[in-house]
Amino acid sequence: MTHTKQAILYSGKEKSLSRRHPWIFSGALKHHDKDIEEGDIVRVFSDKGEFLCIGHWQNGSIAIKILSFEDEPINQDFVSQRIRAAVSMRRLQGLFTDEHTTIFRLVNGEGDFMPSLIVDYYDGLVVVQFHGVGMYRLKEEIKKALQDTLQSNCKAIYCKSSSTLPKQAGIIAKDEFMFGTLEEDWYALENGIRYKIDYALGQKTGFFIDQRDNRKLVCEMSEGRTVLNAFAYTGGFSLSAIKGKAKEVVSMDISARATAICDKNVAENFPQANNHRSITADVLDYMEQMEKGRYDLIILDPPAFAKHQRHTQQALKGYRAINRKAIEKIASGGLLFTFSCSQAVSSEEFATMLFSCAALSGRKVRIIKRLEAGLDHPQSIFHPEGEYLKGLLLYVE
Repeated sequence: MTHTKQAILYSGKEKSLSRRHPWIFSGALKHHDKDIEEGDIVRVFSDKGEFLCIGHWQNGSIAIKILSFEDEPINQDFVSQRIRAAVSMRRLQGLFTDEHTTIFRLVNGEGDFMPSLIVDYYDGLVVVQFHGVGMYRLKEEIKKALQDTLQSNCKAIYCKSSSTLPKQAGIIAKDEFMFGTLEEDWYALENGIRYKIDYALGQKTGFFIDQRDNRKLVCEMSEGRTVLNAFAYTGGFSLSAIKGKAKEVVSMDISARATAICDKNVAENFPQANNHRSITADVLDYMEQMEKGRYDLIILDPPAFAKHQRHTQQALKGYRAINRKAIEKIASGGLLFTFSCSQAVSSEEFATMLFSCAALSGRKVRIIKRLEAGLDHPQSIFHPEGEYLKGLLLYVE
């Protein structure tokens, strides 16, 4: 097999590969072909000339994202095998036969051994998001693999990567249907609740799928409570609280578009409900003025405050500000669902931040449950960085 692009590691830098970590950092590279471009397939060797792995080249601190530790062609057969394996696992989880949930993740990047590829499923609409040029170059192979594997379960495939490919690569990706077409309004179910999927203009692929199990838990613990869903987006946690017979639910987001979709979702699922209202506002500004004891269940699910390690401290400052106010002002006996989706913030850093907020509040705070993404978001055992979503359910006296 011939691959023109090659890279050689410094002595000792192959140790992480013996642990099957899927990234090679630029500092580990002793030599690489000078004509390598973003997205190229690269074969990697030790300084003794031993083949180590094959992957996609990136111009950044993560220089190579590994596709295989075997010296094999990256072609249609390779892509189809990985897609089949990912879909097979979701079938084993019963996700294709659950009549109450038609929203789930099909491919979770490194967690499904397809780095830089996200594929989400919305009742027949498959939304593909490329986070790397190399994977983007395989889009036709990925489309065919999805069609062949999903068959009648695939009504349309939409590519949503115009904002996720590295800008320095100079590739302009259009957000467009790769297969089929759908009406602008598309709906799917999660835990029996019907959501409008804002696949074209919304965040991520149109919905925050990773919180499915945590929304179900909110539903189970909301009865009779007064709920604040901060950073509500299109109302996933809010509708779960309404379904769970909350006394009152307030949805807050800085985006008027998001709160409008949230109101529409509430109206379509609970047309008789009179216990919900939306507020378009900055969360911290609202919480500064919020009456103490106003809410006895608060959900803090902010966007990623840090996408890179260099922004970790700034992110922790942001998490600290909103969590301190929530702990200070939640009613006695209140439940706080608090999350971080910043990969750069570790579980330990997040927990330490919450400890300091609790200590400064002077209140008794207990951890009831540690929260994470659902089963459809597998994490490679070799890639601890894949654990991006972390959360805690706190009981505040």
